[in-house]
Amino acid sequence: MVEPLGDAERGGPRLYLPTYLKSAYDLAVSDASMRTAGFVVLAVVARLVGGWLCDRVHPVDVLGIACSLAVLFAALAAFELPLVPFGTIAFLGLAAVLGAGAGAVFALVAKLAPPDEVGAVTGLVGAAGGLGGFFPPLVMGAIYGTAGDYTWGLVLLALAALGCAALTFTVVRREAAG
Repeated sequence: MVEPLGDAERGGPRLYLPTYLKSAYDLAVSDASMRTAGFVVLAVVARLVGGWLCDRVHPVDVLGIACSLAVLFAALAAFELPLVPFGTIAFLGLAAVLGAGAGAVFALVAKLAPPDEVGAVTGLVGAAGGLGGFFPPLVMGAIYGTAGDYTWGLVLLALAALGCAALTFTVVRREAAG
C-alpha cells in the first residue's frame, strides 16, 4: 500500500492532489506536483472566467451549473479510470468548475449583501473558502487511512457539490429574486 505524502512533501494540508495522484496513479512526486500546478492555475483563471460570466448571466445560474458539473467530474474521478484521458478530464474539469463557482460566489455577494456590508461579507466568504480548502484534505486523508482508497472521499465531494447545486437552485435563487 502506498502511504500518503507527509505535509512537507505535499505542501501542507491544502494541496492534497499531489498525494492523491501519487497514491492512486503511482506518479512520481515531481509529475504529481506539476499536474497539481496545472490544476491550480486553471482554477485561478476559471475564477476570473466565472466572474466574467456573472457579468453576462445571473450568478445563481453560473454557480448552480458549476456545482452540477462538479458532481459529474467528482463522480468520474471516483472511478479512478486511467489518468489519460479520463482522470485528466475529471480533475481539470473540477478545477474549471470549482474556480468558476468561486467567481460566482463573489459575484453573488455583490448582489445579495447590503452595500455597506459587502466588505465584511466578502471577508467572511473568503474565510469560509480558506476552510473549504483545508477541510477536504483532512477528510480525504481520513478516508484513505481507514479504507486505503480515495473513492469515498470523491463520492463525498460529488454529494457535497450536489447539495450545493440544490441549495443554489432553490434557496439562493429565491434570495436573489427577493
